[in-house]
Amino acid sequence: MRISGFSFVRNAIELYYPVVESIRSILPICDEFVVAAGDSTDGTTELLRTIADPKLRIIETVWDQNLFKRGAINAQQSNLALDACSGDWCFYLQADEVIHESELPGLVDRMRTYLADARVEGMLFEYRHFFADYDHFHTGHAWYRREVRIVRNGIGARSWKSAQGFRKRDGRKLHVVPAGARMFHYGWVRPPRLMTRRRKAFLTIHEGPEAAQQKVPDADASYDFGLLRGRTRFTGTHPAVMDARIAEKDWTVVPSAESTQRHDLPSQRFFQFVENGVLSFKIGEHRNYILLPS
Repeated sequence: MRISGFSFVRNAIELYYPVVESIRSILPICDEFVVAAGDSTDGTTELLRTIADPKLRIIETVWDQNLFKRGAINAQQSNLALDACSGDWCFYLQADEVIHESELPGLVDRMRTYLADARVEGMLFEYRHFFADYDHFHTGHAWYRREVRIVRNGIGARSWKSAQGFRKRDGRKLHVVPAGARMFHYGWVRPPRLMTRRRKAFLTIHEGPEAAQQKVPDADASYDFGLLRGRTRFTGTHPAVMDARIAEKDWTVVPSAESTQRHDLPSQRFFQFVENGVLSFKIGEHRNYILLPS
């Protein structure tokens, strides 16, 4: 069995993406790791080269601004990396996603178990969306609980929309099983000023540069993390590859008097109360996959 890791990234240093930690987190179980390195202006491609592992293959790319709409550039870049993978299984990580080292043996066993079962087209991870700091993760209504991050090679899997998940070339959802592992998502853990930069970059590739400039005129402003309600205290351990970055944290976030965060809306907080306290599932949850029976 051969395992390929893949990802894409651009301006990870400027936008505070833990891309090196992300790649290193699954490199021990990969036979190769392919990363599409966009035309960064902050030395990100050079940073990737410092990993200095023969299994890492860097594909240098130039981002097409015609795809700066609804995140299409994300899908195009992740597909470039996916198409270069040669493994039986392709393990996708976004540049702010990290796997705990304790999960790696079980993931290898899971992929080996289902290698000959053609019904299984992918594997589904449980998410921990850390928010504002490394001590809390969000469980609000608007936050997705699960997503596909391992796909079978050679079935025509394509990155879907803004590269959050995958579908077949004809738009059909993948048939998946649980991966039995957590995904540590650090996309919302940044110094407040860099979080604003990240928001502007996100808006740029989803709505275009003009809309991003209009909505975020000052890219160095302090980000509003909102009321900081609805978070769950994290009591476990983070992936070891994150230790140094976590130790370097030098910011403190305090609750805002008012919030621009969607999850702070009264309706969203009501849904969260009902879902987490009564139902234990999300009402109208978006599922970009078909879960096979156990």
